[in-house]
Amino acid sequence: MGFLQLLKSQFLCHLIICYVFLVSGLIINLLQLCTLPVWLVSKQLARRINIRLAYCISSQMVATLEWWSGTECTLYTDPKSYPLYGKENAIVVLNHSFEIDFLCGWTFCERFGVLGSSKVLAKKQLAYVPIIGWMWYFLEIVFCKRKWEEDRRTVNESLQKLRDYPENFWFLLYCEGTRFTPKKHQVSMQVAESKGLPKLKYHLLPRTKGFWVTVQSLRGTAAAVYDSTLNFRNNEMPTLLGLLNGKKYHADLYVRRIPLELIPEDEKECAEWLHKLYQEKDSFQEHYAKTGRFPGPIMSPPRRPWSLINWLFWSCLLLYPLGLLLTQLISSGSVFTIIASVAVCSAASLGVRWMIGQTEIKRASNYGNKEISLNNN
Repeated sequence: MGFLQLLKSQFLCHLIICYVFLVSGLIINLLQLCTLPVWLVSKQLARRINIRLAYCISSQMVATLEWWSGTECTLYTDPKSYPLYGKENAIVVLNHSFEIDFLCGWTFCERFGVLGSSKVLAKKQLAYVPIIGWMWYFLEIVFCKRKWEEDRRTVNESLQKLRDYPENFWFLLYCEGTRFTPKKHQVSMQVAESKGLPKLKYHLLPRTKGFWVTVQSLRGTAAAVYDSTLNFRNNEMPTLLGLLNGKKYHADLYVRRIPLELIPEDEKECAEWLHKLYQEKDSFQEHYAKTGRFPGPIMSPPRRPWSLINWLFWSCLLLYPLGLLLTQLISSGSVFTIIASVAVCSAASLGVRWMIGQTEIKRASNYGNKEISLNNN
């Protein structure tokens, strides 16, 4: 292990990274709150400001993946579709099998300049979580309660509001509804058998109603669906803790651009279309398992320096006053202040470990573990 790798594995470095993220995130949340009066004067200006502020938060996590960990991201896609990425609104359909798949989706957004404006379909509880949840609130993220009758109206109304969005955006969608686990897969395939649907090996059954409402709501706004299938080389199962330790992974992403007009408008036909899409995604994963690569040519969107520059800016801004404070506390010689400082650092370390733990597959929600949960397609 080289010196740099040894340095990256030290908990003090992890604590510094998380300190910068947490404090800068709260500052940015406060700045977002200050944009509320701007909405009354110019909604589009407020949106543009919040896109930049959101980028300041999400790009720090992308910087951890790309610059701290050094993880490589290889894109397999059609060269004819490649020039359109980042220049149009799109619905991005992702598989949900890895602890950091959301981060790879963000990296995809960053490489094509739409990270600050990217959207997701998130559960309602996340709207109340500081930093990420509050950031999403000001970005007009679509929140759902996983109660279909309520969500159908909420999702439609939220997406309709994006028709006049001032910048290109991607709407990231996990049609499986929850992260893949063996138990959920078993339940999902029981549902497939009961409905006479072909069984999938690498995916859960997609939840078709949410996809249909999304497509219908964004017709005329989004130009295409980007069918995206992610995998990691050497059967690696990357974790956020691994990224913080500086472990380098290699992600392969296969993306197909499907014009929105090719997707049926009828709900039943759209559901059939989505099931067929996931059967194709399963075949791509099977091809990857056998050959170690996805079909099609490789494109190489370059890493942009802005995520690193943003992280360095916030680090310089926040670490200097922290260093001064710690120096004063130590030089004071007060036993109480030293004990208080150690207690705060310990609490911060526990909080950081808790946040990392929430991304672990074993901590995934029970959503989808019961047949009734997956039967609502």
